[in-house]
Amino acid sequence: MKLPLRFVAVLALAGMPVCANGATTLTIDPSAAWNGFMNVFETAANGGGFIFGSGWGTADLQANFTGDILTLAPNTIGDPDPFWYVGGGGPGSPGNKIMDASMYLQPDDGTLSGQTIIFTGEVLSNTLTSAHTAVAFIKDFAPDYSSFNVITAPLIDGVFSISLDTEADPTRHIQYGFQTIGENVWVTDVAPFGEVNVTAVPEPTGAILGAMGLTILLVRRRQV
Repeated sequence: MKLPLRFVAVLALAGMPVCANGATTLTIDPSAAWNGFMNVFETAANGGGFIFGSGWGTADLQANFTGDILTLAPNTIGDPDPFWYVGGGGPGSPGNKIMDASMYLQPDDGTLSGQTIIFTGEVLSNTLTSAHTAVAFIKDFAPDYSSFNVITAPLIDGVFSISLDTEADPTRHIQYGFQTIGENVWVTDVAPFGEVNVTAVPEPTGAILGAMGLTILLVRRRQV
């Protein structure tokens, strides 16, 4: 059954997942199998060059769910080696690396290829200082990860929504999630650097559902 355009618009405004005209809307699911990846760079003072990248546990990224809320915080490394901290790690020691942490989902079954992907969520708070940035992203990688298309949005209080038209190749890798970038911070010094709290777009309430029903009825009457 083809949904009237106004019905689709009401569903989107209510924050419900919608699949129409080749579009898929995704949000934040704490029960999903989230992945972690860390890219490590030198600081600007040391030239800013890339050092390495590898898969990390999401907790090691400092990306953790508490119920339905995902908290993103500056990365902490427990190793006091001067590689990680200027002069060696300890309270008050400046970080010696730029940590590019990605917390993401990647359904490699081809279901997100060749369509418009919409990723949405609600930023409950963002207290990060200028030392760190955090964004929501959708990435469409080549089969060998040699290149990618990307769309991002800063995590500003309120609802975010980004979309990307993915290429029609089921061997490509589609990722969506969050990226937090900045210097590593000694664990006792994290609080002043802030954090981000995000969650799924709220499900429609009974009042919204009632309004949706009224809208559907009005649309049907107008089409008669």
